[in-house]
Amino acid sequence: MRKIGLWSDMNMKRTLMLFLVFALVLGACAKLPATEAPTPTPESGLPTPVIALSQVPDAESAARAYLDAWKSEDYEGMYARLSALSRDSLTLEDFEKQHKNADVAMTMQEMNYTILSSMVRPSTAQVNYEISYTTTLLGTITRSAIINMSLEGGSWQVQWDVSMILPELAGGNKLELTYEIPARGNLYDIYGYPLVAQDDAVALGVIPGQIDPDKEASMLSLLANILGVSSDSIYKKYQYAGADWYVAVGDVSAKVAQKYSDRLTQYPGLLMSSFRSRYYYDGGIAPHVIGYVLSISAEELEKYQRLGYRGDEKIGASGLEEWGEAYLAGTHGASLYVKDPQGQVVTKLASAKPKPAASITTTIDSTLQYYLQRSLGNQLGAIVVMERDTGKVLSMVSNPGFNPNLFEPVNYNSMVLGDVLADPQLPLYNRASQGVYPPGSVFKIVTMAAALETGVFTPDYPYYCDDKWTELPGTVLYDWTYARGFGASGMLSLKDGLMRSCNPWFWHIGLTLWNDGYKSAIADVAAGFGLGKKTGIEIPEFEGRLEQPDSVSANVQLAIGQGTMQVSPLQVAAFVAAVGNGGTLYKPTVVEKIVPVDGSAPVYEFKPVINGHLPVTPENLKAIQEAMVMVVRNTRGTATYQFRGLSVKIAGKTGTAENPAGDSHAWFAGYTFNEDPNRPDIAVAIILENAGEGSEMAAPLFRRVVQLYFSNYNNAGGTMPWEESPYIPATKTPEP
Repeated sequence: MRKIGLWSDMNMKRTLMLFLVFALVLGACAKLPATEAPTPTPESGLPTPVIALSQVPDAESAARAYLDAWKSEDYEGMYARLSALSRDSLTLEDFEKQHKNADVAMTMQEMNYTILSSMVRPSTAQVNYEISYTTTLLGTITRSAIINMSLEGGSWQVQWDVSMILPELAGGNKLELTYEIPARGNLYDIYGYPLVAQDDAVALGVIPGQIDPDKEASMLSLLANILGVSSDSIYKKYQYAGADWYVAVGDVSAKVAQKYSDRLTQYPGLLMSSFRSRYYYDGGIAPHVIGYVLSISAEELEKYQRLGYRGDEKIGASGLEEWGEAYLAGTHGASLYVKDPQGQVVTKLASAKPKPAASITTTIDSTLQYYLQRSLGNQLGAIVVMERDTGKVLSMVSNPGFNPNLFEPVNYNSMVLGDVLADPQLPLYNRASQGVYPPGSVFKIVTMAAALETGVFTPDYPYYCDDKWTELPGTVLYDWTYARGFGASGMLSLKDGLMRSCNPWFWHIGLTLWNDGYKSAIADVAAGFGLGKKTGIEIPEFEGRLEQPDSVSANVQLAIGQGTMQVSPLQVAAFVAAVGNGGTLYKPTVVEKIVPVDGSAPVYEFKPVINGHLPVTPENLKAIQEAMVMVVRNTRGTATYQFRGLSVKIAGKTGTAENPAGDSHAWFAGYTFNEDPNRPDIAVAIILENAGEGSEMAAPLFRRVVQLYFSNYNNAGGTMPWEESPYIPATKTPEP
């Protein structure tokens, strides 16, 4: 107890001492005077610290730049944004191939994306996005995916993985698209006769050295009858061929070959080769209108695959085959599968049922077309026949023509396709809608309209038509009557001037209108007649050329359809139809209706479409109509002698267009006003290249068109100047 008490006393003393020391220290501090800290001088103080901040790049902006490049299919731009490790693992070619393979498999047309979120670390980032593919066959395919990025050289680079395209492709999976392909639609004439369909056919050819001379004539006669050509044209194919050569003659449907099989097989040297294809009947009815099909080229393969094609189909390459591809091909059915590296199906991503193709009924009258195709012989030129009051094209002939079946490789006769393509007469060129020519005197119809509409002239305005014209100082021009020794036509009214096709009358109009201030009148009226612009027909066409004259001499030449003016036969047929129907310019068409092959409701049925109205008053239009009737009925009309005895009511205009490159082109254009309830009235335009006078060469062909049409094809309308009998070209005797 004693020790404990001592210990307590000692602790107490220590505590008191500590307290006293603490109190003394506080007191000392309280007594110290306050002093200011000295301000450091530049010489003696420390430097102000500088803090540098590094801004981390925006990961979302980098991701968006990559996705924008993807959206525009800029694969090089995408590849440049990949990380070094990603670029080391695959080439640009492989990178592009991965994307294109997926695009083709999905039939992708457009890609869109949405950035959803992002997460950024010091050297890595993740951006979540939603990607949406708009496809041709499978609707819209949408997925969520991730872009992983790494910071390299101060910018975000993409760590690419195939799952960025579709998450299902991770692990080496692939896409595979299977197809259900509907049968291609057919094309028919206006009465339902097939012009082209899938069918069995037979190619016909000869080996000259094996032909029996005693049977040659009857063989040629049979082939000519079957193929609808002349015996002479067949003979000329092999006339100078080698004895052991195979010479293609033509092709027929298997049904026709079967019908004549007993006779065809009896001729030595006549070979028959069967094939099945999209077959164009009768050697090609209106081939420039119908067109042909071709295999998809390597250059366009990806384009068509993304449009939903498998790639081995035939596609329309010209004419209605090309224009109507979407209808004729239908829509493929498809199923999109994901398959693992072993080829096993992992899942089906999407599918769609096929939609049936449609067949096109054309406005073409195949019988009229057939006979008119046989009517041109060796004449280069074109014929357009259209319903006057609707714009339906009943016949469109361009000569020379071609056989669309030659574009079918399984056709043994396709070996001669190269000759067709190299032919300097350009048989694939549609002279009816793409050929453009100076209109010559056919254009005087337009000039007469301009003369009347300005009010400067009246239908009965008198003018002396001499055989030469000297009204333009320094210029002497000659009428067509001068070269033919007919002398001057004398005093003529304006209507008489059109009837006589008096060049001085129309030169006078061009000069007078220019001097009276109506410098653009003729060209303006021509534009109102639809010239210088496309008609809008479904097949390729050229607009021609219509320029405002820049001088009085140019206006004088324009007045007779010469100079720089160029028109197509289709344009002429359209404006002549408008003259005949009271002034309405109808849009020409070669499509009557489009009907799905499953028999469902038509997707299109023809209704007349108005392109415009002639800028001519009813009174002036009547005067033009009367003058065109005078051309073919008045004893002084330029084409009267060609139409003697014709009972059909017609009006027309001859034309002979000067051609700097050769002989003049022969024109005739006209219309009927027969008002036959069983046969709609028609308008016709004809051009024969380098054939000479329109009244002598083209007018007889107009008569054939009219008589065939109104006689139900029984009256050929006489023999053409180049024929030895209807549809049979005259055989020229070889010179000694």
